[in-house]
Amino acid sequence: MTVVAAYLYRHGKRVREISIHEKVDCPSDRSEFVWIGICDPTHEEMQVLKEQYNLHPLAVEDAVDARQLPKVDVYGDQLFVVAKTAALDGDRIEYGETAIFLGHSHIISVRHGSARSHTALRQHLEAAPTLLIHGVDYVLHAILDFIVDGYLPIVEAIEDNVLTMEQRSLDTFLGRDEITRIFTLRRQLAKFQRVLAPMAEVAGKLVRLDLPCIDPETRPYFSDVLDHVRRVQTLVDGLIQIVISVFEFSNLLEQQRTGAITRQLAAWAAILAVPTAIAGIYGMNFEYMPELKSHYGYFIVLGVIVAACTLLYVRFRQARWL
Repeated sequence: MTVVAAYLYRHGKRVREISIHEKVDCPSDRSEFVWIGICDPTHEEMQVLKEQYNLHPLAVEDAVDARQLPKVDVYGDQLFVVAKTAALDGDRIEYGETAIFLGHSHIISVRHGSARSHTALRQHLEAAPTLLIHGVDYVLHAILDFIVDGYLPIVEAIEDNVLTMEQRSLDTFLGRDEITRIFTLRRQLAKFQRVLAPMAEVAGKLVRLDLPCIDPETRPYFSDVLDHVRRVQTLVDGLIQIVISVFEFSNLLEQQRTGAITRQLAAWAAILAVPTAIAGIYGMNFEYMPELKSHYGYFIVLGVIVAACTLLYVRFRQARWL
């Protein structure tokens, strides 16, 4: 386990660093609390936190397992919240998990597989004591808001990639690799949707339900988190439609280009059929044929061939087959 940070806060300001083996007694007025941030803990170390802060065994098991969907569980006078983090790696969205134990005077965040540390978030909150003084529920809002804000760059990056492929489809045929990439992005976005839906439920419960450790005055902050999740959901829904339309549009353009090429080949075949037919006729060993004995017969036949081919070429150009 890596203990990223463990501090005691009083009246919105950091007081001192603490140990996870230390039991800190805080007053009941919410002005003092403990915020512990850890990453990839072991079972033994989570047992220490369980004993010190009276964490529920099922919540501790879920926090160590790190294979949970976003959710909110109530255990007596404590809350257990699970949120999914996300980061874009190439064309794939990699997911992590952050489990949060919330009590009257403690908040413990347990991160698994998250590339974004809470260090910058902690520094931001410590720079605004008037906000941090609200207590553990405001810190919970800040963590969830930090996680959800990480979703938007993912959607924007995928959108840029899709629009690039859309422009490329106007210029040339999309290759097999690009078609495969389109379907990969579609699968990644569909999976992302299955993460966003329960995240919206988590934020919705924190807004609507009367939950322990959540002050009614903090609910508007969770409403803001819910709005952010819904915004990302809307963007992902629209992006999936764009991905589908890029493939369909590319397919239609490919059919159109193939049809144009087919018409051009047919037109050239018709033009070349004229000299082929005339040359084939004069290649027969007949004695009596038009212009066969004429001094200018060869040039007359060539002129007929050129005139016929020119006439067909002009007609096909007018019909836009060439």
